[in-house]
Amino acid sequence: MPLIQDPKLIAGNANRPLAQAIARRMTLHRGMQVGLVDARVERFNDGEIFVEVFENVRGEDMFIVQPTSNPANDNLMELLIMADALRRSSAARITAVLPYFGYARQDRRTKARTPITAKLVANMIVESGIERVLTMDLHAAQIQGFFDIPVDNLYASPIFALDVRAQFRGRMDELMVVSPDVGGVARARELAKRVNAPLSIVDKRRETPGEVAEMTVIGDVAGKICLIVDDMCDTAGTLCKAAELLMEYGAKEVHAYISHGVLSGPAVERVTNSVMKSLVITDSISPTEATRSAPNIRIVPTAPLFAQAILNIWNGTSVSSLFEANTLTPIYESLYAED
Repeated sequence: MPLIQDPKLIAGNANRPLAQAIARRMTLHRGMQVGLVDARVERFNDGEIFVEVFENVRGEDMFIVQPTSNPANDNLMELLIMADALRRSSAARITAVLPYFGYARQDRRTKARTPITAKLVANMIVESGIERVLTMDLHAAQIQGFFDIPVDNLYASPIFALDVRAQFRGRMDELMVVSPDVGGVARARELAKRVNAPLSIVDKRRETPGEVAEMTVIGDVAGKICLIVDDMCDTAGTLCKAAELLMEYGAKEVHAYISHGVLSGPAVERVTNSVMKSLVITDSISPTEATRSAPNIRIVPTAPLFAQAILNIWNGTSVSSLFEANTLTPIYESLYAED
């Protein structure tokens, strides 16, 4: 078997712009051209997915860039079929790069006779021949334990911290980081530590799934610039209600930093009409035209982070080093350079 010379990227249809951006960043880092492997991912008339790889991948270190976002089932099947095609083509190693891991919210049984679908998806990924997973901000960190292969879970909080310092320069002492629920305290605390800000919590109680019956704020947010931190925003109903509540409690401004902008249904319209001054999301999920054109939604890129993580995996060096600001800042230097 020939020696592995270069990392090779292949992408499905879920988020090709991100895959192309990762390839460009890897080209810059290495000083050598890195492109996407020539392949086609198509559908037959009945919806069946067909994959054909046009390049030799024998003995290569392959990275499949494919978030399992909406439509989750189609994108998941594309990932599994691409992995099978690469495995049968004698690729040396296959790594799934999942900027967004779908089905992550089904990580436990919430009531009788319900599935743990996140575990089922993990089993399917492992059985397809994938040997490693690279993802970002899993809904529940313990999902890593669902896999019997290595899982590298990156975090958006270091990128958000760089953005916060750039956007609120001169007003850092006015910041208050807010967790939208008790379960997200650890995630919010991580950003709060990075920007040296206090932490507040929005406590919510649900009577039925998807409907919030009561919300209260734990902590003094009066006169503060509140930054709501969460891993995903789906329909944005709870997020917008939390922003309104914070304003009622005397907050000066409300902004939100969300890792994965699912933004389904009326989400974009709700955010546009809300009291939030800005919603910052990453491009882990390919943004729609409505999302890109929304006046108070900003998108920060993850390609520099994923490109460096892929290179570190390929080189056999530390991925956890990317959690540190002094490692990440040079990667995002062009975006967040000091004046």
